[in-house]
Parts: sequence; C-alpha cells; structure tokens
Amino acid sequence: MKRSAPPPGPGSLTPAQRRLGRDWRLSTLFLAPTAVLVGVLVLLPIGRSIITSTTERHGSDNVFVGLDNYTALIGDDQFRTGVINSFVFTTYAEIFKVVLGLAAALLLHNQRRGRALLTGLLLVPWVVPTVVTAFSWRSLLDPIFGSVNSLLGASGIGQLLASAHLIDSWPAGWLSDTSLAMPSVILVNVWKGVPFFTICFLAGLKAIPSDQYEAATIDGASAWQRFMHVTLPGLRHVITVTVTLSSIWTFNNFDLIWLLTQGGPGDVTAPYVLIAYSKAILQLQFGAGAAVTLVMLPVIGGLVFYLVRLLRPDLINRPYRPPGALRKAVPWIITAMVTIALAWASPQIFWKAAVLLGVFMLIAAGVGRVVSGLQARGGRRTSSAVSNVGRSVATFGLLAFVLGPMYWIAVTAFKTEGQVVSRVNDLWPTPWSFEQFTALFTNQPFGRWYLNTILVSAASTVVALICAVLAGYALARLRFRGAQGFTVTVLLTYVMPGALLFIPLYQLLIGVRLTDSLWSLVVTYPTFTIPFATWLLAGYFSSIPAELEEAALVDGCSRVQAFGRVVLPLAKPGLLAVALFTLTNAWNEFLFAFVFITKDEFKTLPVGMQSMIAGDVVPQGQLAAASLLVSIPVVVMYAFGQRFLTEGLTAGAVKG
Repeated sequence: MKRSAPPPGPGSLTPAQRRLGRDWRLSTLFLAPTAVLVGVLVLLPIGRSIITSTTERHGSDNVFVGLDNYTALIGDDQFRTGVINSFVFTTYAEIFKVVLGLAAALLLHNQRRGRALLTGLLLVPWVVPTVVTAFSWRSLLDPIFGSVNSLLGASGIGQLLASAHLIDSWPAGWLSDTSLAMPSVILVNVWKGVPFFTICFLAGLKAIPSDQYEAATIDGASAWQRFMHVTLPGLRHVITVTVTLSSIWTFNNFDLIWLLTQGGPGDVTAPYVLIAYSKAILQLQFGAGAAVTLVMLPVIGGLVFYLVRLLRPDLINRPYRPPGALRKAVPWIITAMVTIALAWASPQIFWKAAVLLGVFMLIAAGVGRVVSGLQARGGRRTSSAVSNVGRSVATFGLLAFVLGPMYWIAVTAFKTEGQVVSRVNDLWPTPWSFEQFTALFTNQPFGRWYLNTILVSAASTVVALICAVLAGYALARLRFRGAQGFTVTVLLTYVMPGALLFIPLYQLLIGVRLTDSLWSLVVTYPTFTIPFATWLLAGYFSSIPAELEEAALVDGCSRVQAFGRVVLPLAKPGLLAVALFTLTNAWNEFLFAFVFITKDEFKTLPVGMQSMIAGDVVPQGQLAAASLLVSIPVVVMYAFGQRFLTEGLTAGAVKG
C-alpha cells in the first residue's frame, strides 16, 4: 500500500485552519446534529422559560408582570414547603446511600466467590423501572394488605417501635401518616440508589494500590484504622463525584415521589418539582411554574459547576484553591451547617436517622475491633471463621433488602385475585395462576402501551447513537476552536434535570400541536439521551490509542475512513454501553410522558401503569403482573451487558 505523508504540520495550515483549528470543517459536520438538537431542545427552552417566568396568564393571553412571579414565591407557603422537602429528601437519601453503598462495596470487594453474581443481583433495584419500584413498595407498605406491617406485627417489632415512639401508632400507615411518609419515601429512594453507589465505589476500591494496605498492616494498623486512613482517602474523589451527581438527580426527583404519594399526605412529601408541575400544568400558570424551577437554578448550577470541576478540571481556568487549613476545615463546616439545617427542617426525622446511623457505625466498628483483636492474638483461623460468618450474615441481609420487594412483585403476579385480597399464601402462591396476566391484557390496553414504549425507546436510542458517535469522536479526537466550550455545554446538559425543561417543552409542543402523540416523546427524549451518550462515548474514544488512528492516516486513509475502519470497531463496548443506557433511560422515563401524553392509546408503560390506579382502588395483582413484564427485558439486557455497564460508569459516566 502506498503510504502518504503524515498530517500537515503547523506551517502548512491554511489561515482558516490556524484561526478555527486544524479539523474545523470535519468537526462542524460531526457536531452539527448534536448542536442543533441541544440548542433547540435544551438551551432555547431554558431561555424561553426565563421569558415565561415574567408573564402571567389572564384568560387566553399572557401579560408581562416583570418579577411578580418571583416576589410572590417569598410568601408562598407551598413553595417554601417544597424547597424544604427537596432538601430533606436529598440530604437524608444521600447520607444513607453513601453509608450502605460503601458497606456493600466493601462486602463485595472482599468476596472471593460469586462476586459477579452478587453484583448482578445488587443491580436489580437500579435497573428496574421507577414505576415498578414505586408499585412494589406501595404494595409492601400498604397498611392493610402489605407484608411490612404483617411481618413487623408477627415478630413484635412493630409494637416495640410504637412503644419506643419511633412510630406514632400501630399498625403503621407508612405512606399516609404525616410523620412516616417522608422517611418511607427516602427509604425507597435509598433502596433504588444504593446499587449505583456500590458499583462506583467498587471501581474506586479496585483503583487503590494494595501495597498501601500492606504497609498499614505492617505498621500495626487495625481494620478500622486502615479504613479511615487508606480506604476513605482513596475513595475521596469517587465519593465526591458520585454524591454530587446523585444529589442533582435526587433533588429534582419527581416520578418516584409522585408514584408513591403524589406529594401527600397534604404537602408533606411534595418536592419543589411537584409544586412547579401543579402551578404550570394543573393550574395553567406557566409563568409561576417557570419561576419555581428557575429560582432553584442557582442551587442546581452550583452543583453542576462543582461536578464539572471534578470531572474535567482542565475545562475550568485557574480554579481557586483555598489555603490548606481552610481546605481541611471546609468539609467540617459544611457538615455542621447541613446537620443544623436538617435538625431545624425535620426534627422528627433527624434523631431517628441519627440513631440508625449510630447503631450501624457502632456495629461496623465493633466487628472491625473483634476481627483485629483476633488477628493480633494470632488466631488466624478463628478470625477467618468469624469473618466468614459475619460476611455471610451481611450478604444475606443485603440480598434480602435488595431482592425482597422484587420477590413480592413476582409472587403477587402469580396469585389469584382471591389470594391477593384475602392475604393467604403470601410468600408462595397456592395454586400458581396466570389470572392477573389475563386480566391485565383484557382490562387494560397493556399491549398498546408496550408497543409504544418499544417504538419510542428504539427511536430515541438510534437518534442518540448517531449523534453521540459523531459528537463524541469530534470532542475526543478533532482539533477545533471552541472544543472546551462545547464539552462544557454537553456536560451541563448531561446533568441538567428535566424539571427545568418540561414546562417550556410542553409550551413548545402545544405550539406545534405535537402533544398526545408518540412524536412528542421521540422529539424531547434527546434532551437527556444525547448529552449522556455523547459524554460517555467521548470517554471511550479518548481511551482508544491515538497511534492506531495515526497509522491508518499514514497508510492513506482519510480521517473519516480511519474513524469508520479503526475507531468504531474498537469502540463496540462503548457503543453497547450507550445503547443499553439510552434504551433503558427511555424505557423508564416518566415525567415527560406523564406531562405530554393524556390519551390511553399513546401512553408508555410507566404512565399507563400509573393510570391503572383509580382513586383508592389499586389493582395490586394486575400491577404486579405489569411490573414483572416491564422489568424482565431491562433485567435481561443488563444481565448480558453487566460488564459494559461497569466500564461505562468508570470510563465515561463518572470518570469522564
């Protein structure tokens, strides 16, 4: 093969290339689809939302009112309650997700056998659709038909909790009691979020050099000391990134809370996003609803800016670094401020959460001291036996917590209606029946919902893959002016919550008459699929050795040919991870589908399942059958793509 000259040096560049970058033409072509979609569907709607927030609806006209919508929020008790609820919900959820996620990661990291199987089982809560999570826990927490009250009552724990004033009365109305609703919602969010933390922490634990542990052991450090002085410092970056990213998602959570309590009882669990939805969609006061979301933009913007600094410090010019003493004191100052705020905002929850965390920490410290003491006395065999027993007990407890709700869904789906109502054969249907599946397809347009979800998810995945492959390659490989700015924009839109977009997008769809159609979802889902996929693939393309592509260029390939023949084949794991992520994100999406679709024939599975509940009538058996059918495809995909999922989290989604 005839070899051509290497890429031109600086002296052979044209004036346009010197001004705009060597690859500006190709980068413009590759970035155009993503730039157009992100600009039209994210940046312009946010700008329109700012304008909308200065108007008020009078009849069929919008009247300019300046900052009146913002000043009205000062005395709005509902808005103030929503902000406090979002803060309380996010803070407690993140604390428990860190503690439980770290404990699970340490447990799995030290697991010698069956680690892959345990990791796969642990992922189940994270990968199942949120609607399945909500309905499974609603069934379990039901005061009459739920198994939680039944098990706690039979064991005497429920009466003990009531006598210790941890709950107000027995039997407990977990989602209907004003003092228990928020802790219950937090519990469900923790259950769903712990797998994400565990996978991220596992990746961080693997990156800590083993010689650090060996050196600490030689110096006589106990297990607790090794954890405090080796493990935690080694995980500091991973913990910070994971908590920041999860905080953005949790603070803007809508679907889980709506499906569990719809913000009730009263407004006890209503987050600020639900307040915005109520004002904009239910009351048709778009200006007031937009003001609610935009007031919270500085909080979200601060978290996003901090996340950008963590993931891509090269994109922030001269970041300020406080003096060493102040830098060490800042975490303690923030911890003290958050603790005081939590004690003020949720005194009923605060001391209960403190007791639970205290007990957990004491148990962990006690186990560590026992094992260290046995090792110090030379009882290697004894300490090993104690460790194995403790690990087995902890693993069983973890799996029971993770898989219990899913087991409940599975067995309920195969009960007859008589078994569901009369509460007989709770843990094992006798006989097993397909009655609920038959009733589901007979009484509901479930097949139509399933087909709609497949079509929307497939279309969203194809669009995301095409745009992300081109844009991710351009950001990772091509040299052009404005690359850093575009990268920052992609990262910002990647973590930008749908709470900021659903109001202006709803107005846009009304204007072009696309509401109540599948096109409304196909058009709007790129707002969260394309930025995420682009960011993930940019990380994958950067990890491919540039020398392979340069060799292809020297052999006569054009840049496009090298991209197609060399880069894309090597990026297959990344492409599979992106397809998996985007497909499941679109499959599980609730907020946009809930706001944009009202007709049964166009609903997707999450919204369709939510509509099966009519007031206080909850068809538990049919919902269980639907949940099983919705979850199986996602769980199967993640079971086969677990390795690519882990690589995606560590290479693109978190590590950057």
